[in-house]
Amino acid sequence: MIRTLPTSKGYDFGFRAFMTIYFVILFAPLVVTMVLAFNDSMYPSLPWEGFTTDWFFGAGPKKFGIFNDPTNLRSIATSFRTALAVTVVSTFLGTCAAFLFEQENFRFKGALYFLMIAPLVIPGVILGISILMFANTAGIMIEDALGIYIKWLTPGFWLVVLGQSSFISTIVALVVSARLKKFDRSLEEAAYNLGANRAEVLWYVTLKYLRPSIIGGAAVAFLMSFENFNTTVFTVGSQATLPINMYMQVRDGSTPVINAISFLLIAGTSVFAVANLWGSRRKEA
Repeated sequence: MIRTLPTSKGYDFGFRAFMTIYFVILFAPLVVTMVLAFNDSMYPSLPWEGFTTDWFFGAGPKKFGIFNDPTNLRSIATSFRTALAVTVVSTFLGTCAAFLFEQENFRFKGALYFLMIAPLVIPGVILGISILMFANTAGIMIEDALGIYIKWLTPGFWLVVLGQSSFISTIVALVVSARLKKFDRSLEEAAYNLGANRAEVLWYVTLKYLRPSIIGGAAVAFLMSFENFNTTVFTVGSQATLPINMYMQVRDGSTPVINAISFLLIAGTSVFAVANLWGSRRKEA
């Protein structure tokens, strides 16, 4: 609709009502979860029993806060290490893929592009099972043929990194490719004319222009890896990531420490996203 055209009172009321309902549905569950992190109850739900910070700092004997819970702290550390590794791998692969698909006269470009985005439309459960079966089959074949046991082909840290990178790198590629399409190739030609070699043009001209999108893609990769569950549940080993650990706690019955973890994740993610957005806009300016 053209913004400059006059609108009726009914339209304005409907627009405001829609926006209100939309944001209530979007944020109400998060707000309730964050509030219940301070509920002085042994259950992660209503009714409200009073205010407490024991689910953050409690040291027992009944209430163990997140900062005194070695199991949850270990899973947070595992998720952080996994997210860092996935970010590095996905950012590198995604950036290279963006350059690859911007090449002209590239044979089978359409088919390969379809294969690249296929993991985005395949359910995470199917993707996780496929990666697990492929890794197990490849590991068994290599061990039978060469007598070599490859540990990273078994469920564990590196298989989780491989599984998550298989689809997160595609998202990074799409983010970087969107900015690469707007790149003025005459800037590279000018750099060549001034005596720069291929590596210098790539580093000082092309990658410098792509830096905001690369950083944004890396931020998305980190957040997606940290919260991933569907693919990770099939490739994780003995060291569970935070989403897997939280699922097991909720399944078996947990205390409001789950809400405390959720509060920290929501707050941390919000700060991270705002900082990344602010940094990107500052660099753009």
